[in-house]
Amino acid sequence: MKRENIDQLVKVEYYETENCPLKGIQFSFFQIIYVISGKGSFVINDNIASYTKGSLLLLTPEDKHHLEIKERTELLLVKFSERYVKDYKWNNINSIGCLLYGASYLSGCILQNKPDVVLVESIASSLLHGIHHPDIYQEELTLHYVNALIVIAARNISKMRIEHVASNTDKRIVEIIDYIQGNIHDPALLKVSVIAQKFGLSETYLGSYFKNHSGETITHYILNYKLRLIEHRLLFSDMRVNEIVTEFGFSDESHLNKFFKKQHNMSLTEFKKRKSVSKSKV
Repeated sequence: MKRENIDQLVKVEYYETENCPLKGIQFSFFQIIYVISGKGSFVINDNIASYTKGSLLLLTPEDKHHLEIKERTELLLVKFSERYVKDYKWNNINSIGCLLYGASYLSGCILQNKPDVVLVESIASSLLHGIHHPDIYQEELTLHYVNALIVIAARNISKMRIEHVASNTDKRIVEIIDYIQGNIHDPALLKVSVIAQKFGLSETYLGSYFKNHSGETITHYILNYKLRLIEHRLLFSDMRVNEIVTEFGFSDESHLNKFFKKQHNMSLTEFKKRKSVSKSKV
């Protein structure tokens, strides 16, 4: 399978086409795609999602995709490397890299937060203006616009992070999820009794409330979210195992390995090795 790379941390391109001859390409970078005009379908990892003007899609380095075009299409392509996500200081945003990699289970437009629609359209217009009318300090401006798009993408993915939570659901479930994600590194703050007290609920009611709104138990959600973060550290960072142990409050490496092996039926080392072999075969 062909693999496409970029020779810089961030790259913005305008693309117009009536057909998409390239299929099955895998990328080594993230790609935010904004549909300026046109109509058709994106095929992402064998999932089909329709697109129209204003659609915003996010592709991760593991995704394969191509377009099935029904109407001449204009696209704004914003490409950025894994290293850019890893090295940039994202201030108060918790694990933005993990949020972006979480998009791998999504196959359509990630722009679900209505107020962001106008923001994205404005940013896309500014990026297009920079492409067609470059000026002094253009690179600095472009990076600011790209960072804004990345944050907006992460915000929308964050709002979609539990599949069964409706957009108009009780906002308290979103507050509970935000609390869990913000305190995922402190096991003491993730006890059901602590969370229940924080939100003025009984432990029994919190359990049923969370499951009714999300489709999974609160314990299962905490475990899966922590596991995704650890997987992300193993695959896309230079962190050592003892650093991951400290970050997530495990007692030692043996404790972390036991936790991980229970979920994956393999050790941390085996998981990392298998993923590395899989990538090298692409």
